[in-house]
Amino acid sequence: MKIQRLGAMASLALVGSIALAGCGSDNNASADAGSGDSTASSSGSASTEDCFEGTLNAEGSSAQKNAFEEVGAKFSEKCSGATVNYNPSGSGAGIKQFIGGQVDFAGSDSALKTEPKDGKIEAKEAETACGSPAWNIPLVTGPIAVAYNLEGVDKLTLTPAVAGDIFMGKITKWDDPKIAAINSGVELPATAIKPFFRSDESGTTENFTKYLKAAAEANWPGEPAKTWDGKGEGKAKSAGVAEGVKSTDGGITYVEWSYAKDNDLGVAQIDNGAGAVELTSETVGKAIATAKQTGTGNDLALKLDYATKEAGAYPINLVTYEIVCSKGKDAAKQKNIKAFLKYFASEEAQKAIEEIGYAPLPADVQTKVATSIDAIS
Repeated sequence: MKIQRLGAMASLALVGSIALAGCGSDNNASADAGSGDSTASSSGSASTEDCFEGTLNAEGSSAQKNAFEEVGAKFSEKCSGATVNYNPSGSGAGIKQFIGGQVDFAGSDSALKTEPKDGKIEAKEAETACGSPAWNIPLVTGPIAVAYNLEGVDKLTLTPAVAGDIFMGKITKWDDPKIAAINSGVELPATAIKPFFRSDESGTTENFTKYLKAAAEANWPGEPAKTWDGKGEGKAKSAGVAEGVKSTDGGITYVEWSYAKDNDLGVAQIDNGAGAVELTSETVGKAIATAKQTGTGNDLALKLDYATKEAGAYPINLVTYEIVCSKGKDAAKQKNIKAFLKYFASEEAQKAIEEIGYAPLPADVQTKVATSIDAIS
């Protein structure tokens, strides 16, 4: 896999980017796994004819950083000549760079806002920048783990109410009666609870606070946002909070499952009211399959049911969208974006990222994604 650290590029702010060399298919084959087509868009197998020559620059969600690395590895096994530079600067920064015309597409853990925020509407700004509507295309399903480091405790259950109180600083010791009541038989130490949160604008923060607000409003008075409104110690990006917990006995954070796995952190089971649910690809898929499309046509913005009480559904999830111009001003660039996204949506790529802590797109969502990508022009 061709991964290299890029130097400072003032116009693109790609300090510390990941350079991913690869290729994608330019044909219109569906990404549906049931298709018999052998191109990259369905099976992931590619020939040199499927590759493009050139460079794409993208920026945004750090939640999908590990997924980009994995897809890049698969990409580079197949072809060279195509490079995708990705800067995991956070969802907010990625959207700003995309609207400002500094990157070719953005990664965001929240769809473009269609309501005013700070006097601006992201979706309208993006449409103006593109000269066409911008689409939210979900490609990475990133379960959010409530990850912890607590000596002697390898199994932990949390409810949304208890999680809300922990992250608001109302529960400060691990042996608090509220935690003990939902962890019968677990010997909890009197260790101080040390929450860590994302100090940068983060789609992960927004999705986690959406969960707390929906599932435990009485315990989480703040509004969902990319900026943290609770207690704890701030760390930059997903890697920062994961490393903070790893080095702190009693630490706890909200972070993408892949980062929890990489840092060998404990992951709490979540009980939304229908019993404790372990975080697995299957339990995530069960929750994502119930998501409702809020975008129209090929704009696949989704609404997740964070308060679900469906048995066996893990409720704390995020979807990372690749935000693209539906019809770009540079036809050749659009063709390359389309090729790369087709590979990302392929069965091979989705299987690869599942193995490192992400969940594959449910079949019906994957079908819609394939249709949206085909419509990019």
